[in-house]
Amino acid sequence: MIGSVWGLLLVGLVLAASVMAVLWYVQVRIHDASHVDVAWAALIASAAILYALLADGDVRHRLLAAALASMWGFRLAGYLYVSRIHGKEEDGRYRTLRAKWGAGANRNFAWFFQFQALFVVFFSLPFALICLDPDSTIAAPAWIGVAVWTVGNAGTIVADRQLARWRANPANAGKTARRGLWGWSRHPNYFFEWVSWCGIALVATTAPNGWIAWIVPAGLLFLLFRVTGIPATEGQALRSRADYAEYQLTTSAFVPLPPRSA
Repeated sequence: MIGSVWGLLLVGLVLAASVMAVLWYVQVRIHDASHVDVAWAALIASAAILYALLADGDVRHRLLAAALASMWGFRLAGYLYVSRIHGKEEDGRYRTLRAKWGAGANRNFAWFFQFQALFVVFFSLPFALICLDPDSTIAAPAWIGVAVWTVGNAGTIVADRQLARWRANPANAGKTARRGLWGWSRHPNYFFEWVSWCGIALVATTAPNGWIAWIVPAGLLFLLFRVTGIPATEGQALRSRADYAEYQLTTSAFVPLPPRSA
């Protein structure tokens, strides 16, 4: 049994780095890096399950961590596989990077895949803390965290299904979804994902040094607004959809709010 968060995260790093190395070789062969997103979600869930098996915390907390991570990670991985990979060409974000990097694309993607392995470890941190919680009871703040996670997960599922239905209609090709949650936020899936991680951090708060888990929703917010989330997604949308600039003027970027006039 492992009683150190660093020990658990090292196990997670070995798992994630090894899998990402194999998947990088796969993208070299097929010239498609889209599967990295599926692997990222599935690896976080897999790391949490491994932590639950190896950690020396109370079994109730270990089971809770494994359950929350599995329901979140494997659902997201399945959704990403169906929506972005199965029967589709490489995601536009990665095509753009491949064209930008040119002859150095495979080398740069090797680094990119390993950075994703580091992100797996980073996002698995709250689950490691939960698995190390020695308390034999699950405290009220943790149950509140489960409730917050449930709201966030449900909102993400609704947003994903609304978008999938929109894309399934050939008449909507090249148009921006504005129905349901997508009429109130340009990125409701990102918003509710963030809510989910706030819930997970709240569950971890009751563990020793559990406050550290809050760096994950804080880091996610930075990534969404400054790095790989909203900037990359909206850049691709502006290049591919003529109505997206007007959508930006009328619709909240993140928090669901009533639409504005242009």
